[in-house]
Amino acid sequence: MVISPDIIPPESFNSAKDAVAQVTKIYDAHIAFLQEQFQNYVDGKVEKTRIRAFYPYARIATKLARREDTRLSYGFAPRPGTYSTTLTRPDIFDHYYEQQFKNLLSNHDVPIEVGVSTTPIPVHFALGEGFHLEGDLSDDQLKDLVDMFDVPDLDIMDDEIANATYVPKPDEDEPLALFTGPRVDLSLQRLKHYCGMPANHFQNYVIFTNYQFYIDEFIKIGMEHANKDGFGEFVQPMNPDRLPQMPAYHLTREGGAGVTMVNIGVGPSNAKTITDHIAVLRPHAWLMLGHCAGLRNSQNLGDYVLAHGYLREDHILDADLPPSIPIPALAEIQQALEQAVGEICGFEGYDVKKVMRTGTVATTDDRNWELRSSIGQNKRLSQSRAIAMDMESGTIAANGFRFRVPYGTLLCVSDKPLHGQLKLPGMANTFYRHRVDQHLQIGLRTMELLRDLDPKKLHSRKLRSFNEVAFQ
Repeated sequence: MVISPDIIPPESFNSAKDAVAQVTKIYDAHIAFLQEQFQNYVDGKVEKTRIRAFYPYARIATKLARREDTRLSYGFAPRPGTYSTTLTRPDIFDHYYEQQFKNLLSNHDVPIEVGVSTTPIPVHFALGEGFHLEGDLSDDQLKDLVDMFDVPDLDIMDDEIANATYVPKPDEDEPLALFTGPRVDLSLQRLKHYCGMPANHFQNYVIFTNYQFYIDEFIKIGMEHANKDGFGEFVQPMNPDRLPQMPAYHLTREGGAGVTMVNIGVGPSNAKTITDHIAVLRPHAWLMLGHCAGLRNSQNLGDYVLAHGYLREDHILDADLPPSIPIPALAEIQQALEQAVGEICGFEGYDVKKVMRTGTVATTDDRNWELRSSIGQNKRLSQSRAIAMDMESGTIAANGFRFRVPYGTLLCVSDKPLHGQLKLPGMANTFYRHRVDQHLQIGLRTMELLRDLDPKKLHSRKLRSFNEVAFQ
């Protein structure tokens, strides 16, 4: 026997707003049902029976593959057929869903069907990011939980759609979005765990860094601008004395147009982890601001490196996006970064080259790469024409490419190990004092420039394949 919420029949809509309202109605009803039943279970008021609720879905069926504006990279079905996806958390994604529905209605002029899917909502996700399910249950209740409620199923939470390896079964709909409801819910839970706060605080413009110095400066700026100059509140982890693994800080703006900054720590594994999860929020851009080893003797400590290519030797994404796949530079991001460097540093045109070099960044998974044999290593770096080495940028750019999130990298040279200038404590401290504030100002100015662009212009066609999902 299975107990489920009252049936809500599918309906079709020619209004994006009405379609989102129906998604919200279904989601709220099913979440409320699970929460009530779980509380009854905690209180010992339910018999052993299956309790199940489901995600809402959105579906379109089109006989034509078309789009009103061929410059756009999303918002349309790639070919005639039926497309669907499960949806979650309209409290976070209502504006996003409405915009995607508007695109579909505009391009295809067919109604959007909204109904109850056959994909169960795991009880863990129904209880929210702040709830620790195991804390309220006895050992016997924990053992019986999986027999009564649905729990997360990793078989339906993979990234096959984003990786372009998903093949629908016969008579199964094509995917409408990169991420299903369960996959999104998993990432929302993980963001709370890694970053120390609910995902609804995240903004559409995200800066990653690997040094606390940058965060310290961002906190000063955030507190100075909070509730002024068009910004809203400045949100930071509640317990500064016990920070999460990758703390996030948010200078908010209406419509999510503010800036989020995350200290991801060191290494490609952290870089992949955080971008895997922030990607479900569908940000308009993310940037890496960090330090790097300069590989050319002509570089000075404190010079900037604008990555236009990546030698990916991080290996963390090899199974999902092989290193042979090129990661292109995105013109809008590159232009904004270069303009911001010029403005903040006081240079124009060709003179920007005095403080910034554009080229290939090599990303490694070995923090002590300097200890490898220089014969083989230097040959490869020379052949690639790499001008800098770091541990995160290639991963962040590659995951941006993989998840269709516009990306960019601006690094600052903090040492030159191939030329006898190692990152030793005294040198590092002097460097940090002189460069962190300027570097962060460049990143924030870049985000201002990108915010002034229509997001449609940011989401480049370079990020989309010939057989893409319709959602941005």
